[in-house]
Amino acid sequence: MGDTPHRSAHAGTGGTPVATSHERPAGASARVAERSGNPGRPGGDLGGGGGLPRARAFGAERVFHGLTLAAGSTVLIIIAAIAIFLIAKAVPALRANTESFWTFEGWFPNDNPPKFGIGALAFGTVLSSLLALFMAVPVALGIALYLSHYAPRRLGNSLGFLIDLLAAVPSVVFGLWGRDYFAGPVADLSAWLHTYFGWIPIFGDGPYGSSILLGSVVLAIMVLPIVTSLSREVFRQTPTANEEAALALGATRWEMIRTAVLPYGRPGVIAAVMLGLGRALGETIALALTLGSTYAISFNILQSGGNSIAANIANRFAEANDTGRGALIASGLVLFAITLIVNITARAIIYRRREFTESAA
Repeated sequence: MGDTPHRSAHAGTGGTPVATSHERPAGASARVAERSGNPGRPGGDLGGGGGLPRARAFGAERVFHGLTLAAGSTVLIIIAAIAIFLIAKAVPALRANTESFWTFEGWFPNDNPPKFGIGALAFGTVLSSLLALFMAVPVALGIALYLSHYAPRRLGNSLGFLIDLLAAVPSVVFGLWGRDYFAGPVADLSAWLHTYFGWIPIFGDGPYGSSILLGSVVLAIMVLPIVTSLSREVFRQTPTANEEAALALGATRWEMIRTAVLPYGRPGVIAAVMLGLGRALGETIALALTLGSTYAISFNILQSGGNSIAANIANRFAEANDTGRGALIASGLVLFAITLIVNITARAIIYRRREFTESAA
C-alpha cells in the first residue's frame, strides 16, 4: 500500500507509456527531419516551428530594385552626357575668343577675330531672377498661409487650383503680354519711381520700356505658382500637436503661425524659393520678348536694356556661325552649371531635416 506502480517504456508491460522523443540524444530531431525529407521542420511530421523560407534569387523585389537603380543611373548618365556635349562644343569657340570670357561685356563671336564674354549676360540673368524672387516670394508666402490656415478648406482648394493654373500658361504668352500690354504701365511706374526715389542707384533715368524691371515683373508672375504650391504643402504638413499646443498656451493665430508653422516649414520654404530661382534663371522666351537685348553691366533696372543668357541664346542662335554657335553653347554651359548648383542646394536643404523628409514622404 502506497507503493508507486512501475512505469515502463513499453506499452505491453501495463505501465504508463513514456514518449520516446525524450530518450533521443541531442541532434536526433534534425536527423529525423532529414530522413523524413522535410529539413525545414525539426522532427519531420512530429510538429514544431519551421525556419524562414529562403529568399528567391530573382524575385519581384530584386527586379524592382534593379529597375529603380537603372532609372537613377540613367538620369546621372544623361546629365553627364549633356555636360560633356556642352564642353566639347564650347572649347573651340573659347580657344578662338580674343577677349576674357568672364569679364568682357560685348558679344561679337561672328567677327574676325571673335570677341565675346559672359559677364553682362550672367549679371542680367542673376539680377532679373533675384528681383523676381524679391517681388514674388512675399506674395507667394502670404497666399500659401492664407490657403493653408485661414481660408475654408473648400475655398482654399479652389483658389489653390486657380493659382496652380498659372504654371500651365506657356512662357511665350507671358512674354507677349508683357511686351504688348504691360510695358506701358511698367514705364509709367518707372517714371514715378525715378521721380520720388531717384536718389537710389537702381531707380535711374530713362528711357523707359523694355527693361530689367519689366522682365522681372513677368518672371515674378511665372515663379509665383511654384513657390506658392510648394509652400502651401509645407505649411499643411506642420504637426497638429504643435499648432494646438501654441493655441492652448494662449497664442493668437498669427503667433501660432510665427512660432509653430514657420519654424517647422523653413527648410521647405527655402527649397521652394530656390526651385523658383532655378525656374527664373532658365526662362528664355519671356525675357527674350521683354528685355532690351543690350550687353552692359548696369544696376539701373528702369532703363531700357538688359539681357540674360537664355534670352541671348534664343535671339542670336539663328544668325550665328560656327564660332558663334560655340560661344552660345559656352554660355549655355555656364547657365547649366548655375541651375545645377541651385537645384542641388535646394535638395540639400530639403534633406537637412529628417522630420521634414519623413512627413513629406
